[in-house]
Amino acid sequence: MAELIELLEKEGIDRDLLSGVREFTKRYPADPAFADRIPKAPALYYGKEVWEEAIAVLLAGRNLLLAGPKATGKNLLCENLAALFGRPVWNVSFHINTDAAGLIGTDTFDGERVSFRKGPVCMSAEHGGFCVLDEINMARNESLAVLHAALDHRRIIDVAGYDLVQVDPAARFIGTMNYGYAGTRDLNEALSSRFAIISMPQITEDNMLRLLKESFPEISEIIAGQFVKLFGELTRKAAKAEISDRAVDMRGMLDALELIRQGLSSGQALEMTIVNKTFDLYEQTLIRDCISSRIPADLDRSVVFVK
Repeated sequence: MAELIELLEKEGIDRDLLSGVREFTKRYPADPAFADRIPKAPALYYGKEVWEEAIAVLLAGRNLLLAGPKATGKNLLCENLAALFGRPVWNVSFHINTDAAGLIGTDTFDGERVSFRKGPVCMSAEHGGFCVLDEINMARNESLAVLHAALDHRRIIDVAGYDLVQVDPAARFIGTMNYGYAGTRDLNEALSSRFAIISMPQITEDNMLRLLKESFPEISEIIAGQFVKLFGELTRKAAKAEISDRAVDMRGMLDALELIRQGLSSGQALEMTIVNKTFDLYEQTLIRDCISSRIPADLDRSVVFVK
């Protein structure tokens, strides 16, 4: 945590907010039994304004919703925030069949008696964790109604037939949502009013370049710049509806570089991690044209990684 705070100080994050984080971690030390759930952020999210807004929301005891298109760093920011606050994380990946039992918990028979097996929402609430509600707008609104009392001023979970669960003062709920995915829907007013919402901006070219250099310190400056330009070009084409947003995939870009480092050519790596994300042959041709204009297909790791 201390190292992350130092990095954020260098990024110019408000010092009063960072002091608030230090006080929070002293007041609410994490349970050592869940130390393995405290994430080690793989990279730093870059974006001063978003960082300050997110920290302020969590220090104020409110819940946070990160809304935005693909490749805006929602999940990365979730990991960064949990690492910064030193909180264990419980993740819920929502889908159309998510129900209350998957969130709160369910009855289970242990061989002798029926007992209540707590779900991720109950566990994070009891143990002061951060519960990440990933793609929260994939679930049906009626399934999410069980969260209302936990997310508002009551901060309770009333499990029928069992004790009332009080939400720990250190517990926070962080939702992510993407309007572009198939199967998503609008959150109803009752749920959205229980979150402070940050609209996540697209990553800038400068910040993406920093991310690539942080993830791959040995990468060639020229090649890194071409990957950044390629990502920007794919993003613009998707915005103009020339291609779908399937190819606008930050994870895919990072995966491609990792595959090149493992010995594949740039063409092979980008074909698997970017081109093949879409299944339309014409669209694949357009994406290949974008890639070939920036990155030759025969680059190997000796060219891409030079340090």
